[in-house]
Amino acid sequence: MSDTTLATRQPVSTALLGAGVLLVGIIGLAVAFGPRLAALMLVGGAFGMVLYHAAFGFTGAWRVFISERRGRGLRAQMIMLAVAVVLFFPALATGTLFGTPVAGYVAPIGVSVLVGAFLFGLGMQLGGGCASGTLFTVGGGNARMLITLAFFIVGSLIGTAHFAWWQSLPAFQPVSLVDVFGAGGGIAVSLALFAVIAIVTIVMERRRHGQLEQAPRIERSDSRWLKGPWPLLFGAVALALLNFITLALAGRPWGITSAFALWGAKAFESIGGDVSGWGYWQTPGNAAALDASVWSDITTVMNIGIILGALIAASLAGKFAPKFNIPLRSIVAAVMGGLLLGYGARLAFGCNIGAYFGGIASGSLHGWLWLVAAFAGNMLGVRLRPWFFNSPARPLARSN
Repeated sequence: MSDTTLATRQPVSTALLGAGVLLVGIIGLAVAFGPRLAALMLVGGAFGMVLYHAAFGFTGAWRVFISERRGRGLRAQMIMLAVAVVLFFPALATGTLFGTPVAGYVAPIGVSVLVGAFLFGLGMQLGGGCASGTLFTVGGGNARMLITLAFFIVGSLIGTAHFAWWQSLPAFQPVSLVDVFGAGGGIAVSLALFAVIAIVTIVMERRRHGQLEQAPRIERSDSRWLKGPWPLLFGAVALALLNFITLALAGRPWGITSAFALWGAKAFESIGGDVSGWGYWQTPGNAAALDASVWSDITTVMNIGIILGALIAASLAGKFAPKFNIPLRSIVAAVMGGLLLGYGARLAFGCNIGAYFGGIASGSLHGWLWLVAAFAGNMLGVRLRPWFFNSPARPLARSN
């Protein structure tokens, strides 16, 4: 058998393995917990494929804008948010979607969000990814991001231990644009803000480079949708649509990092620890999640789906090839970044998905505060990156 044949079969077999595990998980969840949870795992798989094939990252997009004033990735995020608010706000205003009660992520605006988002933003650049980026790059075969993920979980657990103290600090009551302006008014205000951000990126990019960066030319072929890459704007719209499907199935937007806190707590208790007395785990929802099977947790199921979906996508693209020769400084950055990501996410009521994407899509002002504070953290992180990495600015292909 030729080397070429082996090279062709290996990605296909890995993709089939990932698809098989995903299918078994979906069937098992359907039998044990019902079709809704099984459907959410499938949605998670779709998220993973979109994130990987569209190379849709938050960390890399922010880093490139901060370092090079290239704003194509940031503008794609504004399109994603614009589609999301148009879909979300009418449903949130009525409180139901296709017969399912729905609610957004609306959180207080206070010191904990400001500090947590800043720490999370710093962790993004040191860890090499955000919450969604960590999951899809792990699924895509990035061995270094396994370190980031492990310490993301540790940082999340530590954050739950300190959560009650942070919530005792000054904060304003939650504010929702949907409640203040109604669905139509909230959409108009949000779209205006997205447009302002997009225009600022255009002005700054043209001032630095004279013209806007052109999207990479993607060869059209019959296998493109299986093997990728996908256009960035397609990824932006697809993520908004999948988040809307999540809202319909789960009754709330897409989230990621609450599962990391749960995994950390379960692991800690398995070695004799006890987190039940911590303030975070005394709220009814978190206490119920701690007592229940981890497989009944919506966020856990979707996170596993994301990893498997990215694994399938990377294998189909022929790019699943983990490398374990990681430089020491990069390992140190992954550990520090993971801790900051996990701790910051708990303080800030979420990450780039739950607080930024989900918060703004819910009309919550805490999502906008998260954006400003996390961006400031990214600016510091970009300045620190040269000590840990050789190339501080432009991300590598398929990195976040």
